[in-house]
Amino acid sequence: TLSLLRGGWQEVMTRQFVTVLGSAETAESPEQLERICREFITRLTGKQTIYQMLRLEEEMRKRGADCSPAAEYKRQYLALLNQHISGRLQSVRNRRRPPEAYMVRGAERLLKRLCRAGIVCHLASGTDQEYVVDEAELLGLTPYFGNRIHGAREDYRSFSKEIVIQDILRTHLLDGSQLASFGDGYVELENARAVGGVAVGVASLENGEQGWDPWKKERLLGVGAQILVPDWSEADLILDYLGVACPESDCNDPVPAVESK
Repeated sequence: TLSLLRGGWQEVMTRQFVTVLGSAETAESPEQLERICREFITRLTGKQTIYQMLRLEEEMRKRGADCSPAAEYKRQYLALLNQHISGRLQSVRNRRRPPEAYMVRGAERLLKRLCRAGIVCHLASGTDQEYVVDEAELLGLTPYFGNRIHGAREDYRSFSKEIVIQDILRTHLLDGSQLASFGDGYVELENARAVGGVAVGVASLENGEQGWDPWKKERLLGVGAQILVPDWSEADLILDYLGVACPESDCNDPVPAVESK
């Protein structure tokens, strides 16, 4: 939704899953296995990573094959993903590349306008909490959220985006019509629509190029995205449409650290 640091994670996960399922030695071709894996990986995007691993474990059992526990598949995946993204993380840490090089186009403008308009922003991710916090800090996004950054936990049943949304409504004494969810996964948009909120989908290309990801676009429309964009470059247009007011002078000012709520 905001960060490109993990861009390409679906390909890393898909390759891993196809390799694992291929070890079951069924009659399925690699192409068939890739279609199966890509479908459920995409459908579970937005949920904690462990749910994709649990599904992989289930697929192995369906094929009558020996399988590792989901936690082991997740450990293997994180090692593969770290190899894939470590150069990006280091390039930002060492200031060889600016943080905005790894943000979805217009992301900071979107957050700045929301915060300047007095909108309380929460960040929720299916990525493990420690990585979400670290990468938000690395990209300079922490000031927009304060301590309202929510990531996956070891006890995966204790966290979900649905739980986060219910906590937001309860803590801030809101009804669902006062909630807007911005995301690129099924889950956050479905959860927002379920409580009567606005679902804003972003079908961005994770390599940072301009244009639509047609796979995301089709699926986000299918789960009821009410607004759909390829990135946040039209943040002003989106927020004007939603009635989020922000004087231009305020929107161009730096955003101070937000109050924790």
